[in-house]
Amino acid sequence: MAINLITDLAYRKLKPTTKEQLIKDGAGLFIRIRSIDDGGAISFRLAYRIDKKQRWITLKASSLPDARQERNTYKDMVKRGIDPASEVKLIAERNRAAQLIEQKALAMQQAQISVNYLFERWVNTDLQDRKDLAEIKRMFNKDVLPIIGGLGVPDVRKGHITEVTDNIKQRGSSSTARNVLKLVRQLFTFAVNRDIIEFSPAAALGVSKTTTKNSERDRVLSQDEITQLYSKLPDARLMVSTECAISIMLSTLCRVGEISKAEWSHIDFIKKTFLIPAANSKNGKAHTVFLSNFALAQFQRLSLVKVHPQWLFPNRTGMHHVCEKSISKMINGRQNPKVYSNRSKANHALVLPNGKWTPHDLRRSGATLMGDLGINSDVIGKCLNHTKENKLERVYQHQKLLDEQAYAWKVLGDRLELLSSDYKNVIALRKSGK
Repeated sequence: MAINLITDLAYRKLKPTTKEQLIKDGAGLFIRIRSIDDGGAISFRLAYRIDKKQRWITLKASSLPDARQERNTYKDMVKRGIDPASEVKLIAERNRAAQLIEQKALAMQQAQISVNYLFERWVNTDLQDRKDLAEIKRMFNKDVLPIIGGLGVPDVRKGHITEVTDNIKQRGSSSTARNVLKLVRQLFTFAVNRDIIEFSPAAALGVSKTTTKNSERDRVLSQDEITQLYSKLPDARLMVSTECAISIMLSTLCRVGEISKAEWSHIDFIKKTFLIPAANSKNGKAHTVFLSNFALAQFQRLSLVKVHPQWLFPNRTGMHHVCEKSISKMINGRQNPKVYSNRSKANHALVLPNGKWTPHDLRRSGATLMGDLGINSDVIGKCLNHTKENKLERVYQHQKLLDEQAYAWKVLGDRLELLSSDYKNVIALRKSGK
């Protein structure tokens, strides 16, 4: 058994000096204390003889008890004719070899990860709170996964991705091609962040160059067209709920998705407000609309044909709200400019002089009408629940302008009341200078 020369108390009192110290502890173990100039660190070294030669090895231990245990282990190796220094090198080489094998196995495993698997992993982690998750799944299942789903993630090249977008463009869906490419870029960024691949194959694919430049719609219904719209609604054979939705979007400036998800609990008929919760809002911010008499009347009319205790616009099963595309499809279906003798006249009942219009154009038209009626653009922005593009303004301008918003909606509602009440006798007032 080795004789230890240094007591625990003596060890704790060891201090660095201006010179390096090498203090014996017995059986070849030395305590090495660096000089003050070298930092004064303490380490342990073992002196041993093998093949009649003096050898030294620096121990891994960081405490005296551990150093003694390591010394005893190495001394046993020396008795068996094993050189501790050589054995340490062999162990390091074996560990390195094992690490390389593990890295190779990992690389092979990563190569076997398919885009299908990556997509499912992305959905189950990063996309859980996405409001458009169902639509993302639909687009990938239709356009992306049939082409690249079976490929290993590292095997995907730019050409595979452009094949996806080109197929979409060839069927005339440039907007969908843009959205799909944006999502594919997000998918492969997810893969890079998880060390599945080192570089994204979609990183060099610019959205505008690969698909098409985004065309911003500017369709606005004029006051004359709004009057004509209300004159055409009785013959459009729309459900009462869809007629109400058109007037609500026009008079509240809400989006079709926001009205589609509305619940009766969001409507306060006493306070005359319509709450759009953060979960339903496009920008994730709750928004309160102060209802004009015109807008309130639309909700009241809708309540008279109430068919569901929760949703204003339930789907056919009554289990959930209607899909936001349903209202759009009903409106689009009444705008076929051609008249067919064997089809219902309702197919072109809502055609207006300045061309096709969408539910989102109603939101834009209401906001434009507000401006024509003298409402300040900042107030209109608040009514639209827009997020300011300027970061400085977002941070420092938090005023809600609630009174101004309420007045803006009232002015808009009063004008819509005029435009819709008796279209034959109403002359749409125009903005001065026009």
